Amino acid sequence: MAIKPIVLIPDPILRETSKPLERVDDAVRAFADDMLETMYDAPGIGLAAIQVGEPVRMLVADVAKEEDGREPRVLINPTIVARSDERSLYEEGCLSIPDYYADVERPAAITVSYVDRDGTDQTLEADGLLATCLQHEIDHLDGVLFVDHISKLKRDMVFKKFRKLAKQRGDGPVMA
Repeated sequence: MAIKPIVLIPDPILRETSKPLERVDDAVRAFADDMLETMYDAPGIGLAAIQVGEPVRMLVADVAKEEDGREPRVLINPTIVARSDERSLYEEGCLSIPDYYADVERPAAITVSYVDRDGTDQTLEADGLLATCLQHEIDHLDGVLFVDHISKLKRDMVFKKFRKLAKQRGDGPVMA
């Protein structure tokens, strides 16, 4: 297993739409393990493949409390198939937008269909923090960031700050 570098805004790859995985094999499982190790090391509760530079529809998540032990999840080709009308508000952060947090309102519960690490079709009903986490990561797979759910003024301030940091680091092309 290996820790992967996490892509930061304003890298334009974060705006790409990820492609479905055609099959689940040992290479995909090894990549999932690397993603989990990267997420735990960061530390975070979710990570989309695009955040480590791979535009494929896979995410990992673990919202278990530390004292309860790890409960890693790997979702391949996840799709939200149902959303509750009830809404919930959580303060979200993102490994690709370090040290920035904002309240985001999303459906309180969702149902997700996906393929597990064994290649088996699964359905997961999630609420609370897990629902928020999965929606956040699935957004990444569609090129959407959590800051897209906040006011334009706040979003513009975040991107201005990170474009300036990228310029100072000498990073390559940046998104608008």
